[in-house]
Amino acid sequence: MALSWSTTPVMAAPTNPSDGEISAAQQQQQAVAADVGRLAASVADAQAQLEQANAAAAAAADAQLVAEADLERAQEAAEVAAGELSAATTAAQAARSAVGDLGAQTFMRGSDLGGVAALLSAAGPSEVLQQAATLQYLAADRVTVLTQLEAAQLRQANAASLADAAVNDQVAAQAAAATTAATAADVASRAQASTDSLQVEQALLQQQLQDAQVALLELQGQRDGYAAWAATQQAQQRAASAEANAAAAALAQQAAQAQNTNRPATPAGGGGATSRPSAPAGGPITSGGGVAPTSGRFTSCYEMRWGQMHNGLDIAASIGTPIYAPIAGRVVRAGAATGFGLAVYIQHDDGSVTVYGHINDYFVTTGDRVTAGQLIAEVGNRGQSTGPHLHFEVHSQGMYQGRTNPMPWLRARGIDMGGPCS
Repeated sequence: MALSWSTTPVMAAPTNPSDGEISAAQQQQQAVAADVGRLAASVADAQAQLEQANAAAAAAADAQLVAEADLERAQEAAEVAAGELSAATTAAQAARSAVGDLGAQTFMRGSDLGGVAALLSAAGPSEVLQQAATLQYLAADRVTVLTQLEAAQLRQANAASLADAAVNDQVAAQAAAATTAATAADVASRAQASTDSLQVEQALLQQQLQDAQVALLELQGQRDGYAAWAATQQAQQRAASAEANAAAAALAQQAAQAQNTNRPATPAGGGGATSRPSAPAGGPITSGGGVAPTSGRFTSCYEMRWGQMHNGLDIAASIGTPIYAPIAGRVVRAGAATGFGLAVYIQHDDGSVTVYGHINDYFVTTGDRVTAGQLIAEVGNRGQSTGPHLHFEVHSQGMYQGRTNPMPWLRARGIDMGGPCS
């Protein structure tokens, strides 16, 4: 009887990329990678310029806020001086009237000693002299008062003039600061646009690099698949050859046995199945009464930065992170602020003012009384900002006066935020 065995079906050969195709893909990937590297350097340089421009813009905006505060104080001083001048003028006019009523003009010109009516009504020469002396004394007293009031009026007029000049100077300073801030903001805006453009170009190149890497990996995968297929084919051919040799040997042995014993031969293997082993399975109030203004990561301290003084703390956090009043106080300003976009200012009971800039939104209004730990705003990315953060300042002597490092001010109120700015 004839012996038969099964053979493994032959698989069609997969695609085998040529060496030229793989080499071209590698060169494309390397060229794009080089472009990405060059552009990355340009992006880094643009980002550095943007940070410097934003620092300059923030400093200019800060100078504008200071000029606005100085102008406000100068206007208040001018109003006070104008009020004092008006009061001095009224008093001088009243004194002139009193002196006139007593005949001071007659005495000051060296004429007769008293009014005609006083002389005619006197009983005798002695009474004339007595009445004249009385009128002269009263008139001299009024003249002294008038002289003093006129001197005070002159001083007040000079003060009012100086106050008006100070207002004019502050108006000019505020206008110059506003112009500088606008120029700096424009430079920062153009730097931002340049950075954004480079980042868009970088993103496109990154996508091209990714596509080139994918294309190279596909070709290499096809080459690896073809190599695996070729190895499988060789293994199958060796197995088929070995199987054919074994079958031929078995047939030869069966034929020899049949000749010797004249008995039917049993195919090799006895028809039994061979088993094979299986594979193995495979924001609380502190003891000091204060509250941290927000939570996040310090990115800038109270220090010089890009040649400009950074007058506060920058605390990076996601947009919407709560901002709290560190201690009790009264809201003196809330809303739009040059450079900050939006800001809140709180004056505390000791006279110090805390500032919260670049906020996304605020939940208090001017005049509100706030308590320690009260929610006042949320972290944002408005104004001259390179990312979501809170800019926190302390003015120890009032609005934009006596600006100081916020960390000692916070620690003095039981608030220790740690970090690199400590």
